[in-house]
Formats: sequence, C-alpha cells, structure tokens
Amino acid sequence: MGKTTEMNDRPEPTDPNRRQFLAAAAGVSATVVAPGVILQSVAAAPRSEPVTSEVRWGLLIDTAKCADGCSECVKACDRENGLDLQAMPEGADDALWDNQKVVWIRKVKLQDNQTGRITNLPMMCQHCEHPPCVDVCPTGASFKRADGIVMVDRHTCIGCRYCMMACPYKARSFVHLPIEGQLTRVPRGKGCVESCNLCVHRRDYGEESTACADACAEAGHGAILFGDLADPESTIRKRLSEMASRQIREDLALNTGVRYSGI
Repeated sequence: MGKTTEMNDRPEPTDPNRRQFLAAAAGVSATVVAPGVILQSVAAAPRSEPVTSEVRWGLLIDTAKCADGCSECVKACDRENGLDLQAMPEGADDALWDNQKVVWIRKVKLQDNQTGRITNLPMMCQHCEHPPCVDVCPTGASFKRADGIVMVDRHTCIGCRYCMMACPYKARSFVHLPIEGQLTRVPRGKGCVESCNLCVHRRDYGEESTACADACAEAGHGAILFGDLADPESTIRKRLSEMASRQIREDLALNTGVRYSGI
C-alpha cells in the first residue's frame, strides 16, 4: 500500500516539467513498463455508454476473394492480440507446439466432393447468437455481450475446456504455458481458454474495423467485411442482401455472426 498524507487547504504547485512529460507520454504508441509487458496507448477515448443489443457485430467473408496461400489475416490477428509474442519452449517438439500454441484464426481448405473445387476461408469464433460454449461453461466465464460478441472472462475461467469440446468450429485455444509477453489491451493468462473476440478492445474505443479485415484489405483482397448486422443501412447488411451467403453448420441453428459467401 502506498503512503497516505493529510490533505491541506493549500494546493501543491504545478511542476511544468511533469506536465510536459505526461503530455508527451500520452502520444506514445507503445511503452515497455515491465519485462514482458507492453503498454499500448490508444488515441481514442474509451466508451462511455453501455454495450447495447441495438448493435450486433459480425463478419462477411467472400471466399471467392480469399487467396490461396495468403495468411495476412492470421498474422494481423496475432500482432493485434499479442499472439506473435508466443515462443516455442526450448527443446519442445514441433508437432506438439503446433497443437498447443494459441491460434485465434486459422486458414481452412474445403473441397467439394462432386466437383473437386477447393475453397479457402478463414475460420474463427463464429459469435453465435446461441453459443454452445456459453451453455456448457460451469462458471459463466464464457459469455455473450449484448452486441453479439462471444468472449471468455479469464478471471473466472477454470480451464475445464468444456467450451472447447462444445464448439463445433474448433475455434478456441487453451493457454498451456505461462505468458511471458502480452499486451495490456489484451490480457491473457495460463490455464485459460481464448478465442477471437472481434477485436473487442477496438469496439470499446470506437474504432471501425478489425485487424483481420484491415489486413485483408491492405493485401488487396478485400475478402473480409466487418460491420453491424443489426443496421439495415450498414455496408455489411447491404452486401448480404446483394449476394448469397450461408453459415457454417447451418443445421445447428446457432445464427452465427460470421457469414460466408461462395461455399
């Protein structure tokens, strides 16, 4: 606990050097505050209003534009959420590490058994309206926000991994090892389950897109579109009305927040 002092009527004089330092620090984009912890500053102000069900965030993925061999969305997700800071333990088996490292997006190839046509697509948490992961979680750590984003509260996650077994999309990862490097905007912890959260830190600072959608656009593909599925005037809703799309595992009636065209 810090030392406390009595308040008095005379205010302390302002230190102009300290004020200049704080002003300069506010503009710094990344600062190392302790070994393995990187402090990220965000220019926008955090949300002041509660999350509302008037919004439902989601993605539309045009598989016709998803390039074979491209992994820009995966790399962007890793950078945005600090997953690129993972390091394979010394002496670990490559195959075991591939199975144990945390992945929020993976590229999948689908082949039509009749025509042989191969389709590439990114697979992540589908942000279901009726998420099976939430249904089976014994502690309430898996939950769905009012705006449709499915998340995990690492403070109440006990690592039972029931949600991983319940997810039909294999979209969740378990953190097996201590976290040696992480971003303050995306807190993580050993023994917890993680998955795509639609860059929720961006949502809460009023930013308009996701890291995967931005990277796909910058790569010149434009296969991933992020937006508000509840807004008839949003770009994503208009695009959905113009092109055929479907859910993965429509038979489960989960009403996913991620839709795919071209499959």
